[in-house]
Amino acid sequence: MNIQTTPKSQIDAEVLIVGTGFSGLGLAVILEREGTRDYLMLERGHDVGGTWRDNHYPGAGCDVFSHLYSYSFRPNPYWSSTYSKQPEILKYLQETAEDEGIYPKVRFNTTVTRAEWIEAEDLWQVETTTGTYRARALVSATGHLSDLSLPDIEGLDSFTGKMMHSSQWDHDYDYSGKRVGIIGTGASSIQITPEIAPDVSHLTVFQRTAPYIVPRRDAPYSEAQKGMFERFPEMLQDFRKELFWGNESRFPQRLQIPAFLAQIEEMSRGHLEAQVTDPALRDKLTPPYSVGCKRILISNDYYPALQRENVTLETTGIARIDETGVTLTDGSHVELDMLILATGFEATELPIAEVIHGKVGRLSDQWEDGGQAYACTSVHGYPNFFMMLGPNTGLGAGSMIYMVETQIEYIRGALQYLAESGKVIEPDAEAQEAYVKSIHDRAERTVWIAGGCQSWYLHPRSGKLTAIWPDYMSQFRKENGTFATEGYMVRDATVSA
Repeated sequence: MNIQTTPKSQIDAEVLIVGTGFSGLGLAVILEREGTRDYLMLERGHDVGGTWRDNHYPGAGCDVFSHLYSYSFRPNPYWSSTYSKQPEILKYLQETAEDEGIYPKVRFNTTVTRAEWIEAEDLWQVETTTGTYRARALVSATGHLSDLSLPDIEGLDSFTGKMMHSSQWDHDYDYSGKRVGIIGTGASSIQITPEIAPDVSHLTVFQRTAPYIVPRRDAPYSEAQKGMFERFPEMLQDFRKELFWGNESRFPQRLQIPAFLAQIEEMSRGHLEAQVTDPALRDKLTPPYSVGCKRILISNDYYPALQRENVTLETTGIARIDETGVTLTDGSHVELDMLILATGFEATELPIAEVIHGKVGRLSDQWEDGGQAYACTSVHGYPNFFMMLGPNTGLGAGSMIYMVETQIEYIRGALQYLAESGKVIEPDAEAQEAYVKSIHDRAERTVWIAGGCQSWYLHPRSGKLTAIWPDYMSQFRKENGTFATEGYMVRDATVSA
């Protein structure tokens, strides 16, 4: 639509949703089922799926139970195992979009370049690579794990071999018989390493800090179990609740309560001792910080992979990268044909904030010292704007889908209020400040602040916990699961919809 030739009051949709991963797609399903909200979705990729569309590296999978890592309003009785792999999760999201009639509402290959609140018209004007859109409300559903993070290492661009980030895996490249290096020992690295180790001539894993790893208690679901879940959906929902409260019961570990910390640490240390017999290697793999300070990983095959004859765990720091490999801080050089960057995502400096402009300027400038949002969803200075999986919505353990569904219900209620009242809403500055302070006050007691490690959970400049919710998941829903105008500035819209 050419907005230069249309009336100022004309809009393309009542609601624009940016992103079609679990959060954006879930919101769209609820709006579609209600049938009362006019919405469009903007997606920079070629299909739905978000991080599960983009992350298809060898071994990619989820470390949350399958029956929790799916919508409660769209249960799947056919999950193949306790923990699902990437292809199965992506298929679930694609089938959701197809079955719920979402695809016609999505504008694919459309990247948002600027989103601006037009105060005189009380609407959002969104510039994209495929055109301009206008809407009464804007929802950012781009998530934590959408924009890759590259390591700040001298000479990174000088490497002449094959280099790829884990989220941009090139399946056309044959790594068989190659000398391969992988930087990082987080969730993606411990999945990639066992998958590629048998096929490469040599694999060097560059470790900065050892992670805590616990056993991956995975098992296939039998046909009988799948059939039972299909015939008795209430049984599946009860199983889901059991899994949820099992996760919830582990939150005290993050509160540094000694008995709970000892329990998970004993499990992790026992796993390490059972799988690694060499004292020197075991020492390198022993984390030097409190358990839970960084993400706890699950794997049964990572430690065995590190003990292969063709695998080296390198704990000497990286000085620089050159044309042929990696130079370490002791001056030694590791020759490589391929370099994998398993270095994560921009989780605290959300790139979408760079293009969102409200009454008070660009969102990234307001968040220079870390993201802040009222009810973890809306932001002062940005009317009729909602963010899913934004500040303080991540989890150290548990299912993000629970958090997503909590925000879906909150935003659904807010959108209903906007449509029925004809109002414009924006969080009050003092209410937002008080709410964010309550989060940071709670964070002080957690292992993420006082556990003795640096992690992507903390904002790099302020040191504040901006990525993680520092309380029980059930408390998040209690506080942020139902929209109310309390804490908002409410006024009449200047232009009627």
